[in-house]
Amino acid sequence: MPHHIVRLRNGLRVIHVETNSPISHFGVLVDVGTRDEPASTPGLAHFLEHTIFKGTHKRNAYRVISRMEAVGGDLNASTSKEETYFHTSFLSPDYPRAVELLSDILCHSIFPEKEIEKEKTVVMEEISYYKDTPSELIYDDFESQVFENHPLGRNILGTKQSVRKMSRQDLLQLLQQYYNVHNLMLASVGNISLKRLLQLCERYFGDMPLSQEPSVRQPFTDYRPRLARVHKHGAQTNVMMGMPAYAITDDKRVPFLLLTNMLGGQGQNTRLNMNMREKRGLAYTVEANYTSFSDTGLFSVYFGCAPHNTDHCLEIVRKETDRLRHEKLGTMQLYYAKKQLIGQMALANEAKLNEMLGLGHAALFFDEVDTMEESIREIEELTGEDILTVANEIFDPDQFSTLIFEHN
Repeated sequence: MPHHIVRLRNGLRVIHVETNSPISHFGVLVDVGTRDEPASTPGLAHFLEHTIFKGTHKRNAYRVISRMEAVGGDLNASTSKEETYFHTSFLSPDYPRAVELLSDILCHSIFPEKEIEKEKTVVMEEISYYKDTPSELIYDDFESQVFENHPLGRNILGTKQSVRKMSRQDLLQLLQQYYNVHNLMLASVGNISLKRLLQLCERYFGDMPLSQEPSVRQPFTDYRPRLARVHKHGAQTNVMMGMPAYAITDDKRVPFLLLTNMLGGQGQNTRLNMNMREKRGLAYTVEANYTSFSDTGLFSVYFGCAPHNTDHCLEIVRKETDRLRHEKLGTMQLYYAKKQLIGQMALANEAKLNEMLGLGHAALFFDEVDTMEESIREIEELTGEDILTVANEIFDPDQFSTLIFEHN
């Protein structure tokens, strides 16, 4: 189905895909994340995502939570380095309820002091959970290592110390600075006409504050590779390695996405999974990831293994990345790599919540969104030379940082 991007009278952007499904999805995506919060309060963007649900001028926390759940819907939110998402999934006749609730949360939250103090304990328990889970913690610690002394290196959750000192005024200042027309995108995939959706959005988001001057993000420029070993309790050694990669606006992002998918994406036939798990039985989990930000990106490989297999697994990663730097993909290898990525994208898009969030994310950055057909065409046009180029630019072993959580 085609998508439509429209601006409300106050300038707020809306992207919508009309479907005939009995289930619909509506979300608000905010261009603010961990890298945008004050250095003195790391974790504030995430804490705001928690506390914004704790009461509005007309609803207490229980009524906020129950508004969609009472009719079988789902209400959720998440925070990343650069965005905060609020979204709800529901039976399609409940569109008015969904749009009104998210507008109430985003525009009229009051952040009660009692609820703030209670939620601090919740977030500190969340921090404890991650600290007790090395396979989760290593991702955050690796980002802090690669983006050392830069806002992108901040832990999304913050620290227990920073959470304890957060105040209602801190939350209100972040809300005022970033939760405005310039920084928001309304996204919808569901069974409602564009005309009716815009009527609802005008009614409930028409009083959204106008844009302030856009905040300028500090660019990341000062990368230097590092090796770090940290002793952790546990039966496994956990390892991450990688380096900065392409920004979301870089033309090389798509060939590198295909390359990362071949190396260690979600398929079981990836090069790392075949050589580390299937052939040798050295690891249960091995994966390669690529995250693109507005001005840079991050490529990483993760695996967990028995301590005595660590060096062997590291050597496999080095050999596989080296092969991709020196051996151009053959015609059939490239053909199937493209087919796999295209199929995975199509399957992910079949989940309409994913489609809504993906459309909103793209529109938030670009004010336009490629159709699935355009995305497929871009992948199909990739050449072996394109893949070889990005492999040589990113898979430089001398530029890799490595973080090892060693068994203690």
